[in-house]
Amino acid sequence: MSEKILVIGESMDGVLRNVSFEAIAAAKKVQPESEVVALLCGDEDLHSQAKEMIHYGADRVITVTHDNLKNYTSEGFSQALLAVVEDEDPAGIVMGHTALGKDLTPKVAGRLQLGLVSDVVDIEFDGDTPVYIRPIYSGKAFEKKTIYDRPDFFTIRPNNIAPLEKDESRTGEITTKDVDIKDLKSVIKEIIRKKAEGVDMSEASVVIAGGRGVKSKEGFDELYELADILGGAVGASRGACDADYCDYSLQIGQTGKVITPDLYIAIGISGAIQHLAGMSNSKVIVAINQDADANIFNLADYGIVGDLFEVLPLLKEELKKAIE
Repeated sequence: MSEKILVIGESMDGVLRNVSFEAIAAAKKVQPESEVVALLCGDEDLHSQAKEMIHYGADRVITVTHDNLKNYTSEGFSQALLAVVEDEDPAGIVMGHTALGKDLTPKVAGRLQLGLVSDVVDIEFDGDTPVYIRPIYSGKAFEKKTIYDRPDFFTIRPNNIAPLEKDESRTGEITTKDVDIKDLKSVIKEIIRKKAEGVDMSEASVVIAGGRGVKSKEGFDELYELADILGGAVGASRGACDADYCDYSLQIGQTGKVITPDLYIAIGISGAIQHLAGMSNSKVIVAINQDADANIFNLADYGIVGDLFEVLPLLKEELKKAIE
């Protein structure tokens, strides 16, 4: 293996995010013959996480631990990443297009004077040259980017590039690199998360989203019950958040989260263009709305015109029967 491609892993509450494994698959797709080197940063022993990265396809894992890496700061993580890039001289760098990735990668690209292709949803080839595909104009169109100066530096949107099959028999080298993380302008002492219940929406394969038509906080309880049945997450339109039916952390759309689940069920959502920008690339879209002319039906693969408070109990009952 003459070249290396560096994958930046990301964890939340000590658990690796699924997009870390998707990034390994993206690296393998871009450069099948190259060595995939994963980087993990934190303040504690990262050996178990490193082993999991290997099980999902990484050939080697580098861990950087330091007290100043306990909580993410762009300064701290940049120092660790830049030190590893200097040592490894990779032909490519890839990371998830998450809140952390959106903050870290532009800063590192600037330091390295590299171009950055963000929010990649697919990878094609022009001969042997990778072509990165990313959505533009709120998902209404796609552009293709080619990088001619190495290394390739790109982020991938969660839930678009399938991870490789996990193989617990895979082995690989795990090493620890000492990096003195210092001169931080800001230090995060504690993080208090206002976290939504259930599955993480950004990586969920099923998302149940409610709009103003849900009418109340109690109405969202029905959505959580449906999400529990399907093993999915709950989201919301801007209108539902503004009406105080749920927390803004659930907002999907141009000013909220952009997601691409396998199944998206829009309940009581009219389909404002700002909302569609956040979910239009979902694999299958189901809409439930009593207004037959609602814009959401123009995008939906399947639609149910009816009162959601009559439809949802019937839907939950039938799904329970099917699962049993």
